[in-house]
Amino acid sequence: MSIEITKVTARIGAHVSGVDLTRPLAESEVAALREALNTHKALVLDAHGLDDAGQQAFARRFGDLTTAHPTVGAVADAPNVLPVDSERGRANHWHTDVTFVLNPPQATTLRSLTVPPYGGETLIANQAAAYRDLPEPLRRLADTLWAEHTNDYDYAVPEEDIDEDKAAQRAQFTSIKYRTVHPVVRVHPLTGERGLFIGGFAQRLVGLSLGESRKLLDLLQSYVTRPENVLRHRWSENQLVVFDNRITQHYAIDNYDGLPRRLHRVTVAGDVPVGVEGKESYSIEGDASHYTPLAA
Repeated sequence: MSIEITKVTARIGAHVSGVDLTRPLAESEVAALREALNTHKALVLDAHGLDDAGQQAFARRFGDLTTAHPTVGAVADAPNVLPVDSERGRANHWHTDVTFVLNPPQATTLRSLTVPPYGGETLIANQAAAYRDLPEPLRRLADTLWAEHTNDYDYAVPEEDIDEDKAAQRAQFTSIKYRTVHPVVRVHPLTGERGLFIGGFAQRLVGLSLGESRKLLDLLQSYVTRPENVLRHRWSENQLVVFDNRITQHYAIDNYDGLPRRLHRVTVAGDVPVGVEGKESYSIEGDASHYTPLAA
């Protein structure tokens, strides 16, 4: 079968057909998928018959794998697979995966196992389109900014909503504290595109106060989450979604009344982000060598 790529929206997302994920992919198929990911930022594929081993084999065609997470446990007997389970917490905030380490994943794969009968969509936003949307003075300012990303961020959760289980989850998530400084505008290593590189783990801009940082980050984030820059993916069971973690953000909507929702996540190791002047990100606190190799 020949691969067919069908756009979902003008700025982000494409459906991919003509690929059997249950068998090894040819080099030509991998090249076509990489080109499609570079162009569309997020891809949706049929994953019927795919298991954890198959998902890992697919993701490995894009590079070395990370372990499941720097601090959160993996699926039993599958150290590269993170269970994204509504019972273990909900990532209902805009973020790019694991930006608090020096070299965050280059790509994320999510495979649906159990989906609620309604709700539970994943929003994925194109940060390159957001950067292009910025007025020129704001774009020039963003080019010069650097942001500190941390996993020990302000959840802003009312005290009455924090039960024993949620407190334990938070303690596990922050059991190793990470602080890393990344450029607010990142240059994509494959396409050369400039894109905003912010999200929920970006807590403070270098050289500015927390209050000043929050106002500027909120302003830049408002361009990321413009509806025309966002793919709203409604899950079916046995789907695989791949997105470029270097140039997107995502948000799992908590709108399914606590019904079961379970995905499995496998991520591909990434490179150290580079800003528009060629300077690389740098780590302040936290060793992530147990979590991710460094991509070439």
